[in-house]
Amino acid sequence: MKKMPWLFALSLVPTGVVAWADDGPAPDKGAYTLFNPVPDARLRGFCTDRPTKSTGPCTVDAGHLQVEVDLVDLAVQRSGGIRTQTDGVATPTVKLGMTNTLDLELSLAPSLIVKTRTPTETSSVQGSGDLYLRAKYNLVGDDSGRLAVAVSPFIKIPTAGHAIGNGKVEGGVVAPVQYTTGDGLQLLADPEVDLLEDADGRGTHLNIVNLISVTRPVTKTVSLSGELWTDTDFEPTRTVVQVSLDLGLAWIPAALPMWQVDGGVNFGLNRSTPVTQVYAGLSHRF
Repeated sequence: MKKMPWLFALSLVPTGVVAWADDGPAPDKGAYTLFNPVPDARLRGFCTDRPTKSTGPCTVDAGHLQVEVDLVDLAVQRSGGIRTQTDGVATPTVKLGMTNTLDLELSLAPSLIVKTRTPTETSSVQGSGDLYLRAKYNLVGDDSGRLAVAVSPFIKIPTAGHAIGNGKVEGGVVAPVQYTTGDGLQLLADPEVDLLEDADGRGTHLNIVNLISVTRPVTKTVSLSGELWTDTDFEPTRTVVQVSLDLGLAWIPAALPMWQVDGGVNFGLNRSTPVTQVYAGLSHRF
């Protein structure tokens, strides 16, 4: 497979999320907890893990709740004459700020529809997805500075039916690293290591995810996002590599700074990756 130059891919579209850091000293907010919430006047700028596949280093302020919802998500995969379409509706991620640098997160797809079409027949299965539990701990840069780093371990609880999930507990850890330049350009890397169940159920293997994105607000309320994403699954029977170029758009209305509307499209760059994925979402901080 021919490799795409990463820097060239990143130059295609600048990306954007709302910056929450500056060059000044970090404000002292260590006394705030789940039961002693950060006052609204001291909240960080609204920061989500949407759109695109990226996980940012920012956490939700202590004592506050944030909900990020995939209103609609459609992915199409073609392989060997088989077309598979996966539809997700109203998939939420709920985040709760525990301390100034730690939040806990939960996500679950309540309704997934997987449609498979071959040259001779069409079939469809429907059900809920797996439950994901995640913690995100910010090491530096939550409130100030150009560099921000976090660590985010997660575990998958197998709540999906066997027609949709594999029925196994799996997990991993993401370590987002972000740097913001003086003109507001944000560069983000998301190295991730997962431990997945073998297809035959007899052991486990590694799955490595890498993501590089560029972020730039285009106005005070609108940002564009673009990233190059790779996923390498070291399944013992065969290694599967997925690659995609992902583009996204986010809008935080000036009159509603606690809301974000977003959408995006992902383009598969090899045969193992879904050809296209389109989605739209809504986020709100309470």
